[in-house]
This record gives sequence, C-alpha cells and structure tokens, in this order.
Amino acid sequence: MTDEQVVWLNGEFVPLAEARVPVLDRGFIFGDGVYEVVPVYGRVPFRWPQHHARLVRSLGRLRIDDPMDAPGWRALVDALVARHPWDDQFVYLQVTRGVAKRDHAFPKGATPTVFAMSSPLPPVPAAQIERGVAAVTLPDERWLNCDIKSTSLLGNVLARQAAVDLGAVECVMFRDGLLTEGSASNVWVVRDGRVLAPPRDRLILEGVRYGLLQSLCEAEGLPFEVRPITRDEVETADELMLSSATKEVLPIATLDGRPVGTGAPGPVFRRLHAAYQREKAASVAAAHAAR
Repeated sequence: MTDEQVVWLNGEFVPLAEARVPVLDRGFIFGDGVYEVVPVYGRVPFRWPQHHARLVRSLGRLRIDDPMDAPGWRALVDALVARHPWDDQFVYLQVTRGVAKRDHAFPKGATPTVFAMSSPLPPVPAAQIERGVAAVTLPDERWLNCDIKSTSLLGNVLARQAAVDLGAVECVMFRDGLLTEGSASNVWVVRDGRVLAPPRDRLILEGVRYGLLQSLCEAEGLPFEVRPITRDEVETADELMLSSATKEVLPIATLDGRPVGTGAPGPVFRRLHAAYQREKAASVAAAHAAR
C-alpha cells in the first residue's frame, strides 16, 4: 500500500505522473473508447457484477474486443484498491480501441489500450443530503446512443458546465418534451408517493443505481413505474432525485430557481437514502464475512 497514486496502464502499475499514451491512441484522437466508474466502500467494490456487465455491454456496442475476462477485471480492481490507503475509493476503468493511423474506420489488428486508476471517494456532503441541491433544466443535445458509457462526453461536459454557470449542481435534460437524465446522473420523479423513471433505452445511460433504486423501492414497498415522463410532470413533481456512483442518491430541492415540492428533501428520498446506506453496509459486511 502506498500514499502515491498508482495506475494500471497496459499491463503495468506505474505512478500516475508517469503514465503516458501515444498521441495516435484512438481514445485521444476520436474519443473511441468506453469507461466505467466503480464505487468502493470499506475496500469492497459496490455492485461489481453490474458495473462489469455494463462495461462489457459498452465494449460490445463499440465492437472493441474485451481485453480481459471477468476474473481478470475483478483482480485488477482489487489490486488497485489494495495499493492505496483509502477505505472508500472509486475505481475508474477505461478501454480504447488502441493506437492506429488516424482514420475514421476501425483499424485492423489494433490492441486495446487499458487504463485504470483509483481515487479517494469522499462522502456525499451532509448539507446536500439535509437540504438538497439545485438543478436547472436544459435541452438534451447529445448523440442518440447515450446507453453506451463512452469516453466521448463533450455533450455531457457542456451540459454540466451550463448548470455550473447557473449556480446549480446538476441539470435535468429533456428531449422532445420528455425527461432523459442529468449530465452525469439518472433523474427520478416522485408523484403521489410513486417513483417514476424514464424508459431504459438508447437516450439514457442505464446507471447501475437505476437497478438498485428499483430494487430498493420494491423492498420499501414504494410503487415504481417506468414510462415516458413529461416536462410538466417533472416541473410539478412532489420530489425530484438524482443518483450516480459518486453522488449515491440526492434530493433536488430547487429546479430553475423554483422549489421542488416543499423545497426540502421529501419522505420518499428519506426512505430511499436510508435503504441505500443499509445496502452499502450489508454489501461490505457480506464481503468481509466471505473472506
């Protein structure tokens, strides 16, 4: 274990400051690659099978050969976690198509570039949990394959910066009048005690927390409905929430400067936040008990 951040690059552990890739790597030239972010609590990767499955799906959609089998990916994650001093971390995995002469068509025989690093995972700020966060609405102007966790994130970057410029933590995006997601999170709508979620299609990234929130709703006896959600339903919601690997689940207190519901975190969020924390603790306890 070391205090110096160490990364994995193409089969070797190297100090972060020394990691280099060729300028003709297609990830650099075209954003031709995929990535995954795995939260780690108590040195245990949280919902690892779901994160690995999404990585494999993304690779398949871009027709990039998977450079490792499932045990190899898990061994890499565990090795990165073990090399760093933080109990809570987030592991970033990235695979690009590799190095080749610049040409839009897929190169033949290119070897995928594999990069992985781990960073400390700070706790979600208590103030955001207790008071909620601000969000703004924006048109969804990204490409039409948002289900791929691609490194080509310029549309998301522009959306997040637009939210930051307006003093918000996140944006809530709409395409053709229907809710899609945030710049780096799924968005949830609560109306009359029912949790509403946009359909799982190519217009959103099905976050690993999508499945988790659905299962937590079922465990808590909260009605959960997947269907198209209109802008009016979002703007008149009783509660709005967002979820991601690093934000976990957070309440949206204001949207475009107007209060959501009472303007404070609501009862459905409180129940789901508590259930989320229990799920994390149970995951860590089960992993340690199995060792």
